[in-house]
Amino acid sequence: MKKTVIITGGNKGIGLDISKVFIDNGYSVFVGAREETKELLDLSGDVTFVRTDVKKEGDHKKLVKAAIDKTGRLDTYINNAGFSAWRSIQNIDEGFLNDMLDTNLKGVFWGCKSALEVMKDGASIVNVSSIAGKRGSANNSAYSSSKFGVNAITQSLAKECGKRNIRVNGVCPVIIPTNGLIEALDKPESPANGNINEFIDEFCKTQAALPRLPSGEEVGKSCLFLASDDASAVTGQSINV
Repeated sequence: MKKTVIITGGNKGIGLDISKVFIDNGYSVFVGAREETKELLDLSGDVTFVRTDVKKEGDHKKLVKAAIDKTGRLDTYINNAGFSAWRSIQNIDEGFLNDMLDTNLKGVFWGCKSALEVMKDGASIVNVSSIAGKRGSANNSAYSSSKFGVNAITQSLAKECGKRNIRVNGVCPVIIPTNGLIEALDKPESPANGNINEFIDEFCKTQAALPRLPSGEEVGKSCLFLASDDASAVTGQSINV
């Protein structure tokens, strides 16, 4: 039978690439995001858009209900929605920090909680974290904190849900030059210092083990593997991509 996956933030950037991978592999895909983009509308396949604000627990529940009502099952929930922003500690205010943590961290909590209310034996959760969830960097304390937290959720829930044979894993992409990342790098306190292309080239040369950066499609394929039966003994992992 066709499997069902929910992908938050699956309407653009890395999330859109994840959606494409699961559509191409025969899943019923439900995308939860604040807006329905042209890129999402252009996708062919079994894809359903549900307007979702990941900061609201009730929206995650609505998203899960939409999937269950249409397909009767939820095999994988991918918490992808999030955003990047660099800001020095002196310039972090309550509004900025709340938005970062409510989206990147609490959004994952609510997604996991809502999914686990309906998931059955053999289901899985995949959390899209970041390499920033494993190492800190200057002007990145808020974002790194949110992603370190995502890795902690992943490890904790793997142990909490293992007895139900539900797996919880994560992927930690290195920087991928999506529109959202380019916008974040264009801000005054980002490490790009006004030269985004030069920063990305230098990062690739000095920080990437391979002579290139990964693609969103490769992140999607990593998520697909973790959701598949081929990863049936893998849980609690946050895998670098």
